[in-house]
Amino acid sequence: DQPRSRGLGDVYKRQQLIEVNDKASQKAFLDVARALYKNDPLWVCPLDSDIESIFDPARNNFHQFGECTRWILRDDSGVLIGRIAAFINRKKAFNFEQPTGGCGFFECVNDQKAANLLFDTARNWLVERGMKAMDGPVNFGENDMWWGLLVEGFTSPYYGMNYNPAYYKPLFENYGFEVLYEQISNKLIRANPFPERFTKIAEWVSKKPGVTLEHLRVSNLQKYAQDFKEIYNDAWTDFENFTPISDATIMESFEKMKPIVDENLIWFAYVDGSPASFVVILPDTNELIRGLNGKLDLFGKLRFLWNKHVVKNKRMRAVIMGTKKKYQRFGLESALF
Repeated sequence: DQPRSRGLGDVYKRQQLIEVNDKASQKAFLDVARALYKNDPLWVCPLDSDIESIFDPARNNFHQFGECTRWILRDDSGVLIGRIAAFINRKKAFNFEQPTGGCGFFECVNDQKAANLLFDTARNWLVERGMKAMDGPVNFGENDMWWGLLVEGFTSPYYGMNYNPAYYKPLFENYGFEVLYEQISNKLIRANPFPERFTKIAEWVSKKPGVTLEHLRVSNLQKYAQDFKEIYNDAWTDFENFTPISDATIMESFEKMKPIVDENLIWFAYVDGSPASFVVILPDTNELIRGLNGKLDLFGKLRFLWNKHVVKNKRMRAVIMGTKKKYQRFGLESALF
C-alpha cells in the first residue's frame, strides 16, 4: 500500500506545492476558487469564514477526534492552479474494511498532471497516518455540506452543495476514483399543489390523537437540538458506517443556521409528547451572498441584510429529515411537508 510514482516527470519540479500554514497561504487557498470560477456566472463564492471554520479547531469539533491539512498548487509563474485538503475522522476511519481517510475542497485547472499531484499529496499524507483508502470529495464534518462531485445538472448550486466544472469527473476517474454512491437532488416547485393522496395522508396524520406538530423556535434552541439528536440517532442507526451525532456537532450546526434560519421552515413531529420526526429546510444563502465574493466585512454584512429583507429568498433547501424507526410508516413526513 505504499504510494506509487505516477511518472509525472518534471511537472513535480516546476509546480510549487505549498502546505497551508499561515495567513498568506490561507488566503491563497480561498483565492484558488475565485480565480478558477471568475468567468462562471452560475458559481457563487462561499463565505470565506464558512470555509475557514472547517480548518479551525475552535469552530469544528471534528478536530477533537481527527486531523486535517491542506495545500495549494502554483505553476512555475506563481499562478494559483489548484488546491486540496485531506482529512481523517478517527470515529469513522476504522468502520471500513480498509482504514479510510478523505480528501476534499479540491479545485484544479483542467490538467491531469496537476490533479494527480494534488491527489498524490493527499493520499501520501493519509498513508503516513495509517490509512489504506481515500474517499473524495468529502468534508471534515457532516455530509450535509461540501460533499460529493457534481456530475449532472450543472445549474446554480444551493449553498453548501459542491459545484464544479464537468471536467472534474475525468480528473477523478483517471486518477483511479470509483463511484461509491450516487446522490440525487430533486427540485419541487412550491406553487404546484401536492398530489391529492399526499394531501389526504398529511391531513389524516395531523389529526391523529397524540400527534402534534411544531416549528423550531430559536429562543428554545437547546430543546430542539436535543430532539433532533434523539430522532437522528434512532432514524439513521441502521445505515452502514453510521456514527451517532454529538451534542457539540448539533449545536455548532444550529448556531451556524441562526443568521439565516426561518423558524417556519424547520418542523418537528411528536407522538404522545415524544420526538418522532423532523425536517430541516433552510433559505438558500446563495441568493443572499451573490456578489459578496466570499467577504462578510462591514459592506458584506450590510449587503447581506439588504438582500435578506428586500430581495428575499425564492429558493429553499431541504437539508435533512429523519423519522424514528418505530414511526417510519405513520405518514409523519407528509404532515411535516
